[in-house]
Amino acid sequence: MKPTNLLKFERTLWKKGYCCIAGIDEAGRGPLAGPVVAAAVIFPRNQRLIPQINDSKKLSEKKRLIAKKIIEKKALAIGVGIIPQSIIDEINILQATYCAMKDAVSNMNMAPDYALVDGRKGITLDMPFECLVKGDARSMSIAAASIIAKVTRDQIMIDYEKMYPGYGFAQHKGYPTKMHIEAIRNAGLTPIHRKSFRPKQLLDIYESGE
Repeated sequence: MKPTNLLKFERTLWKKGYCCIAGIDEAGRGPLAGPVVAAAVIFPRNQRLIPQINDSKKLSEKKRLIAKKIIEKKALAIGVGIIPQSIIDEINILQATYCAMKDAVSNMNMAPDYALVDGRKGITLDMPFECLVKGDARSMSIAAASIIAKVTRDQIMIDYEKMYPGYGFAQHKGYPTKMHIEAIRNAGLTPIHRKSFRPKQLLDIYESGE
């Protein structure tokens, strides 16, 4: 996707009269541990392309941190929603993701009049919105939200490394890497592990609740 297309949706909506368009995305649906984090970002009407902003998965950690500072400087509003693993286990990861997204919108200092949401249809919002598959590679507002969500969640997992040393949370951020799988097998589950997830290679441990 060419960078020049990253404001296609926003520009169309600006022309229709919308002025507060929120890009919404999440980080942390796939990990075995930690929260799911969502972010919402509103840029000023007729904001120009910002070269440093792209899909967070395509940026290095260093570039994400640089982009985050630019977003915080340029954005009209930023909101973050964090749903812990206990709620994920209670309502499932999809519903927890939707809750995080809604919280992100609620936590902004201004209300959007339209939202561009990463992903397929399923969420409901109190405003007009459009869901975009792979939206973080198609919309600068969504890409910005993906960066805020990713950086925020990464820092949470880095902090958890201090609470639960030996699991490597600072490295894998809770995703099911070989290192993480071996740590669970050797030391068991921590309070931040999602008990409702059932990785095949650890089924015996999850079923026993160790």
